[in-house]
Amino acid sequence: MVNIIHSVQGYHSKTIHFLNVAFDSSGDSLLAGDRQGNIYVFDLNANRFNLVQRTMQACTALAFNLRRKTEFLVALADFSVKCFDTGTQELVSWMRGHESSVSSISVHGSGKYAITTSTDTAQLWDLDTFQRIRKLNVHQSVGIQKVLGVLSQDNIMRFINIETCKLLFDIGSPEEGISTAVISPNGRYIASVMENGSLNLYSVQALTQEGNKPPPFTFKVVEDGPKYTSEANKLITKVTSERSKGPWKSKQSKIQSRLLKLQANTSLENKENELPGGLNKKRLQALLKGFGEYPAKYRMFVWRSLLQLPENHLAFSSLIDRGIHSAFVNIQKEYPIKSGKLLRVLQRTLSALAHWSAIFAETPYMPLLAFPFVKLFQNNQLICFEVVATVVVNFCQHWFEYFPNPPINVLGMMENVLAHHDKELLQHLIKYHVTSQVYAWPLLETLLSEVLTREEWLKAFDNIFSNHPSYFLMIVIAYVICSRAPLLHCNQAADFEYFFHHRNNVDINVVIKEAYHLMEATPLDIHPQQMLDDFTPLTKGQYPVFNKYPMFIVNYQAQKWEKIRQDEIEYLRERQLAHESEAKAQEQKAEDEAWYQRQKLLQEAEEQRQKILLEEEKLAEQRQRLAVVKRELKVKELQLLDASRRRFLNYHQDQLQMELKHLDDEIARKASMRQQETNAVQDTEPESQKQLFEQHLIQDQEAVTKEMKEEVEAHQRKMDLEDQRVQRLMEIDQEEIQKAQTVAEENLARAAQKHTDTDWRPRHDEQDQEKCYREIATLLHDNRVREAELLKAMREAEEKKQEDVVQHKAQLEEEQKVAAAADGHRKQFLDDRMNDELELAEKMQREDGCFERLCDLKARCTERGVEVQQVPGSGNISLNDLSTLASSLHKNVFAPRDGADRSRAELARRERELMAEVRRLRRRITSRARARLPPAPSPATACSP
Repeated sequence: MVNIIHSVQGYHSKTIHFLNVAFDSSGDSLLAGDRQGNIYVFDLNANRFNLVQRTMQACTALAFNLRRKTEFLVALADFSVKCFDTGTQELVSWMRGHESSVSSISVHGSGKYAITTSTDTAQLWDLDTFQRIRKLNVHQSVGIQKVLGVLSQDNIMRFINIETCKLLFDIGSPEEGISTAVISPNGRYIASVMENGSLNLYSVQALTQEGNKPPPFTFKVVEDGPKYTSEANKLITKVTSERSKGPWKSKQSKIQSRLLKLQANTSLENKENELPGGLNKKRLQALLKGFGEYPAKYRMFVWRSLLQLPENHLAFSSLIDRGIHSAFVNIQKEYPIKSGKLLRVLQRTLSALAHWSAIFAETPYMPLLAFPFVKLFQNNQLICFEVVATVVVNFCQHWFEYFPNPPINVLGMMENVLAHHDKELLQHLIKYHVTSQVYAWPLLETLLSEVLTREEWLKAFDNIFSNHPSYFLMIVIAYVICSRAPLLHCNQAADFEYFFHHRNNVDINVVIKEAYHLMEATPLDIHPQQMLDDFTPLTKGQYPVFNKYPMFIVNYQAQKWEKIRQDEIEYLRERQLAHESEAKAQEQKAEDEAWYQRQKLLQEAEEQRQKILLEEEKLAEQRQRLAVVKRELKVKELQLLDASRRRFLNYHQDQLQMELKHLDDEIARKASMRQQETNAVQDTEPESQKQLFEQHLIQDQEAVTKEMKEEVEAHQRKMDLEDQRVQRLMEIDQEEIQKAQTVAEENLARAAQKHTDTDWRPRHDEQDQEKCYREIATLLHDNRVREAELLKAMREAEEKKQEDVVQHKAQLEEEQKVAAAADGHRKQFLDDRMNDELELAEKMQREDGCFERLCDLKARCTERGVEVQQVPGSGNISLNDLSTLASSLHKNVFAPRDGADRSRAELARRERELMAEVRRLRRRITSRARARLPPAPSPATACSP
């Protein structure tokens, strides 16, 4: 049929070998696994394949006949067994337990259990829970039990009939050897993995006509009569068989021989009763009379033998290939069957019958007649079709001669038999107008399936198939006679109809026995056997022509139905056109409504845009006013800052001028005092000391003056730099305001342009307009946020300014306190030093005998307003007093005295120390005055609004 090769094209082309193959339970699909762990599923009916799993390792065994049809088992090279789903391609379960490679997987017929076999063990698994139930040791070989297929050492697979020792056929060749092979459950296909890695698929029907037959029964029959045991009655027969020559090869025939014992006393009658499969009809009838039914295990096989089914695969395939007949396309509406599979099998069987003979497409009761056999043979559609066809040809004789009416002639025969055997019951039925179409035809057209249970129906048809076709009519009459008691109590037509359409309390064994009695006791002139033909099986190869019906009626009815179907198709087409027109109208209406809705939304959006533009204009005016107010506030603030700065500068300059004036006055006063003292002591003080002292004073004055000028100039430069920074920040702020206005104007222009474009494209640019509105809203929101941030920054700047003023004021107060404390300490220090000098002078006076001179010094100091106390820290002294004291000391103490050179040198050193202290005090005053100046405004403060 087909040769499958998995090749990989590329730089290095290669063939990936298949390793294992397995059929599903229907035999229409198979799995194949290659060396790389790829699992493919091949659908033979649909002629397609699909990659369902990548296991990434070689598979050693496959099984595809699980209870859940989409699941399969695969044994892998790591000794594990996995279950996958072909639909979802997901892992269902992972089973471990083998210690060597799994060579085979066998699934139970129910699909619930599986046995995985390796070289040392076999393990039984529950496929519902995927748990291991038993672990079996494999130590004994299993005998061959089956129609036998042997894969020989020469890689050729031979199929042998073990009953006749006949070689049926073989597949494979020494050049194209077979590695492994499997047979589909329905026996239609053989899939083999070749040694070259390809996958071959064979049709059993094309290879042999006997490949799908089950093994025959073995019976031991004891017969009376003479036994011929002589050697003359034993025949030695050599059976010669040639292997089938397929279209692909031709091989030399082989001869096999076997001794067959043939009974010499086989009569002609026995030959006529011989059935296919080695069965005998007489023996089966005897077995049936003894047990009442056939064994359930072998019933289907016995039926196939009794009916002598030809199993015409090609003819049936040609009928199936025609597809579903138009009369049974919608059969599920009339017969709603839960099982989808059962419905499909029924649909295909009825379609095949209709394609075989046109009468069956017009017969309304055909689904009722065929359904029991469809349910029995749903897994083998060929057998199902041939059983139904055989029943129709043999057990439904003369049914279609009065079509479309019931078979009046057959019903008349049955009424004659009933009148002969039970006239009282027939009179009762006639009395209430119950004809044979009420009490016999419902049982015939349903083949008793409505009034019998499954077991009763099977038992009944065991007897029907084993007897003449007239027995079927007799068993129906027997059912009516055995039900005479309840029928005699019925007096309503509805009761009779109900009785023959439902199950009743009737013993089927009694009915069967009564049917045999009717077969024997009915006179020949009214016996149905005289009017019905003997059983005739279907012909082999092609099915017989079935035309035992009024052709013109069927043709007329077929034409009528065809016209009705055409009218229905036309009606459906017109209705479809009407639905389409209505749908188009509804769609147009919806589009119109949507257009009007969009126009309404556009109008509302336009109104909203106008409102937004008005708000935008108001907002622009507010922004302009705010900008003006901000500029005014900034100008005022700058003016205030400038006025404050200038006022502070004036104040600072006044302070500096006052300090300079004070220093000049002090210097002039000290110079005047020095001049007076110089004049007073010019006779006694050396000129060199005077010039040195004046030089020191001039240097001190120049240093102080220069220092003050440098400070004034540095402060002036700093203020100029601050003015420049403030001016630059004002310019930057103005530029930012202008940029913001420019951006806002551009956004407004773009929004206006988009609005203009929207007016031209009202139905296509709604999103652009909404985007424009969102941009305008975003700009408005951003402007509001910026204004809020500006106001917040202004408030923060004002608060910071107030905090700076408060902080500066507190700092000045603190510095004043510190300066006051420093003045107190300094005065205390000067008083201590002055007292120390006075004590030293008194000591020197005591030592030099100049006590009177010291008294004069004290008196002169008192006259000049200088308080000199002995206790340190008890009085105050000023800078002027210190200078006066120094001058007086210079004048009086350093006046030349006889015998006091050492004391004068000491006093000169003291004078220099005092002058140095005076200079340090001046510098401290200058630094303190500088510290009192307010700090220059920082850039961050200057740029804040």
